[in-house]
Amino acid sequence: ANILHLHRLRALVDGIVVGAGTVAADDPQLTVRLCDGPCPTRIVIDTNRRLRDSHRIFKDGAAPTLVVCAQDALSPGDQRLGNAELLGVRRKDEWIDAQALLAALAARGLRSLLVEGGGVTVSRFLAAHALTRLQITVAPVIIGSGRPGVTLPEIARMDEALRPPIRRFELGDDVLFECNFETA
Repeated sequence: ANILHLHRLRALVDGIVVGAGTVAADDPQLTVRLCDGPCPTRIVIDTNRRLRDSHRIFKDGAAPTLVVCAQDALSPGDQRLGNAELLGVRRKDEWIDAQALLAALAARGLRSLLVEGGGVTVSRFLAAHALTRLQITVAPVIIGSGRPGVTLPEIARMDEALRPPIRRFELGDDVLFECNFETA
């Protein structure tokens, strides 16, 4: 049910955002396959241009694809990575400037975005106050240690914690929590 929900979300947005780590680890398609609807533009954030064109997302032509990197990581004449277009954005704190990225994407008509992952990418958008909603699904699966989902700077007191209004949805055995930062 959660995967179907994700595909429905993809069909409703202009662009889907993931980080280079997700592409390197999962080689995802980032398309709409389980429901009707258009495939969004796939946006891969690869700040330092570490990915190569061997990944499926850069070869399959299934949807328009952008690779976002820091402007200083672009060489003169760099325009493409496989079938994907390269887009340089100014750097901020060893990553790309999230607000500058949102402005550059909006200028291309990509206004509704789904930041799908991974955890580092979602965390950076959250820390930059660049999310209006955050959906976190809890599944009754215990996998032990692994990659963290969301990581933010440590806080000293609980009154510094983020506590946005939420909505809760059941997706089969999973529970989805939607945090609304627009009204927080």
